Amino acid sequence: MSHAVPPPVFLAAGEVEKHFPAASRLVPALATALANFSSGAEGGVVQPVRTVVPIQKYSGFLGIMPAYSEKDDALTTKLVTFYEHMTDPAVPSHQATVLLFEPSNGTLKAVMDGSVITAKRTAAVSAIATKFLMPVDSEVLCILGAGVQAYSHYEIFTEMFSFKEVKIWNRTKEKAEKFAHSVHGPVQVCSSAQEAVTGADVIVTVTMATKPILHGEWVKPGAHINAIGASRPDWRELDDDAMRNSVLYVDSREAAIRESGDVILSGAEIFAELGEVVLETKPALREETTVFKSLGMAIEDTVPAKMIFDSWSAGS
Repeated sequence: MSHAVPPPVFLAAGEVEKHFPAASRLVPALATALANFSSGAEGGVVQPVRTVVPIQKYSGFLGIMPAYSEKDDALTTKLVTFYEHMTDPAVPSHQATVLLFEPSNGTLKAVMDGSVITAKRTAAVSAIATKFLMPVDSEVLCILGAGVQAYSHYEIFTEMFSFKEVKIWNRTKEKAEKFAHSVHGPVQVCSSAQEAVTGADVIVTVTMATKPILHGEWVKPGAHINAIGASRPDWRELDDDAMRNSVLYVDSREAAIRESGDVILSGAEIFAELGEVVLETKPALREETTVFKSLGMAIEDTVPAKMIFDSWSAGS
């Protein structure tokens, strides 16, 4: 007699938020996953570079991001859409769904809202890079952009680090002002990107820019930059000066040379993957000016998705 396969659970954004792991659990788990990825076959992480389907009629893209982690015994695929020019401000530029499978037989166990996962895991990976690469005694944090990723980065950066000053700039000043009024803690709204960047020890770029908005000549020597936006081969956030005069770290070499306009168009040389720094096979040169170019990897979704599902299962 055959047994019916149980239907997958659907975890909406609220449930994902409720069961999302604390930074104290997520950050070490993600650091281990990055190290496993950079260890090659013995690390047990299998993930191709994401497939991107352009939707030219609407200036949009569909990304497909599968991954398997042998050590976490977790199998996921993320489907993410991102659109350059949204006419309806109520619709986010990025939307995502994460599918969690049972690795032993392929059964779909859960369908989760992926937007919360994407925002929080991206910020957590930036925090890992920042922990290794930011100058000692960093005091000033600068955020360029005021969207979802700005909030998630502010949240974990102010939890993990002790900045004395936070500055923000956004193309639309109203959004930057709304950000400053929404978060806990003082934030200085700047009139230009240059004003925000000047004197900053740690810089986070989380914009939808397709041309450089951060110029290397503004950057304090020894500062650390987390470059999060510009996820297409012809998009930029950082100019050639910023890219070429910094030590460049990436989440994935293979993805960076295929997907990152900042890397491809500047011709900047990649020094190391972040996972190699975690493994201590490559040094963290925090005394230098550094850039961490984050494109986001599927394994970064797999880790929190499994933790969320396990938490939900324990409570249901």
